[in-house]
Amino acid sequence: MARSRNEDSRDMPLFGKFDPSPSPVHAPPAAPPVRVEPIAQPSQAQPLPLVPGLPPLPLAWRIALGRQVEQSKYEEIGAFVAAERRIGTVYPPHDQVFAAFEATPPDQVKAVLLGQDPYHGPGQAHGLCFSVRPGVPIPPSLVNILQELQNDLGFPPPRHGDLRSWANQGVLMLNTVLTVRSGQANSHRGRGWEEFTDAVIAEISAGPHPVVFILWGNPAKAKRKLIDVNRHAIVQSAHPSPLSAHHGFFGSRPFSQVNRALARFGRAPIDWRLSDP
Repeated sequence: MARSRNEDSRDMPLFGKFDPSPSPVHAPPAAPPVRVEPIAQPSQAQPLPLVPGLPPLPLAWRIALGRQVEQSKYEEIGAFVAAERRIGTVYPPHDQVFAAFEATPPDQVKAVLLGQDPYHGPGQAHGLCFSVRPGVPIPPSLVNILQELQNDLGFPPPRHGDLRSWANQGVLMLNTVLTVRSGQANSHRGRGWEEFTDAVIAEISAGPHPVVFILWGNPAKAKRKLIDVNRHAIVQSAHPSPLSAHHGFFGSRPFSQVNRALARFGRAPIDWRLSDP
């Protein structure tokens, strides 16, 4: 029968046999030099640079989008917009192009509302999709949005169309194209903005927090492929334009849908109420 390690150790002398003769002392052989390899650091994307033709994108967004946006493509957008401003009027004004990103930092995004082109009339676009400043006549699509807000949550439509209070609560008010030539809808499509805003959507989808994406109309619904639907919620319907609002936007109750989804995620709801000044 094999003995246990403890049994074997009891049979061994506690000390070895003593030898009174001194033992010669030998210096240990010199160890070969050890080559220390540098520790590989994980690669980190560089923040997007500041480029001519565009206002400074907030640093937190430049860091986040450095993982998604090619610097050369970003520079091309800036060069295109600068050239357009030299020959005519471009909306929104230069300092408002990134207003949505200034109002909603990446770590505070709770919902993303997707628009398309900025408004192309004087004084309308100010960097937030669907929104106009106080004192600017409310565009038809926004009239329908405010009507659905009343139908959904009972909040009476305000006398203005300023949606900045939504942005300040974590709703990223994102057009898929961020500039437009005066009086010419869609004039800046296909110039790089779509790739930029696709990267914004993809970066938010890859982020640590669940988010609600609000997709109105077919162009917005096409962005669904960029979203991890297993982690995030999608609220979608027809576009609020007068051409389509009666074909699925009215009655869709998007605002209460968003808040129910946020509640499931354990996140604070949006106060959609818009007060008059």
